[in-house]
Amino acid sequence: MQALIGEAELQEERAPAVEEPPPAESRWDFDEGDEIVPGLSAIKLLGGGFRYEAYLSWSDHLRSLVVTKVVRPGLVEDARTLEGLGAEIKLLRCLSHPVLLRSFGADLQCSRPHVVLEHLEGPRLSTLLRRYGPLPPEQLVPLAIQLCAAVHYLAREGIVHLDVKPSNIIMGGPPRLIDLSVALTLLQCARLRSPVGTDAYMSPEQCRPEGETRVGPAADIWGVGVTLFRAAAGERAFEKGDPDSSVPAERWPQLVDPPRELGERVPKAIAEPIMACLARDPAERPAAAEVAAELEPVLESLPKPKISRLKPRIRR
Repeated sequence: MQALIGEAELQEERAPAVEEPPPAESRWDFDEGDEIVPGLSAIKLLGGGFRYEAYLSWSDHLRSLVVTKVVRPGLVEDARTLEGLGAEIKLLRCLSHPVLLRSFGADLQCSRPHVVLEHLEGPRLSTLLRRYGPLPPEQLVPLAIQLCAAVHYLAREGIVHLDVKPSNIIMGGPPRLIDLSVALTLLQCARLRSPVGTDAYMSPEQCRPEGETRVGPAADIWGVGVTLFRAAAGERAFEKGDPDSSVPAERWPQLVDPPRELGERVPKAIAEPIMACLARDPAERPAAAEVAAELEPVLESLPKPKISRLKPRIRR
């Protein structure tokens, strides 16, 4: 399964980091073999968002499959769109971590502004959960430790992802955290005055950034917690809010409601670190390294695959 945004995934309610321009109805409608820009040929549309379309593509320069994220036709001269893509490109160039997506170049000056991204093989976590239900501990704990590694690194680099959620995780080896389109520096977070993220996975401070509690790395810890809760339980930690409501508590139940309990279906040694990430006060949430340190002994205790099953069979 290709690892870019599918149409079903786009229905999640994501709060804008800034005021959105009017919707652009245009599409590129590239067919297989059409040139996106010189050296990049479309293979198929993977999906898209408000401002961009994403195509599985062939790069002549890399001689490899890539993903091309291209600005929609009606927004190629929109300053806000280009500024947002430019910020994402800058982050991709600055960040390098085994769990994060890589970039292979970009061009904002051409007639079709775009960024070239790594093509990842593997399903989204959201797809796995929808099809097969909760993850077993053998998958859940390694995923948790890898996510903690990624958000720990981002925090050390002064970046907050702000959109950690199942549809932004590709279950490869290792799992990969994608989509820096709403990520902000700590300085930008300090100036934030409007909600940013995906409603169901936003920390309380992301929902009300104009309040006394500022958005910071602890917001990503919340994202890890609600994502792992969903992966462990097969359901969200909070009831679904009403995206059309003007009442904050109705749109974001996490502002007032406690999270559901994981109960006996999840071992205590796994449930406790997950629930700790969901403390409403960000100062009470553990750091990513602390969560990983709690889960590493659990990982060591999990059943290991038998070596004989991993060895290739040799015919005699």
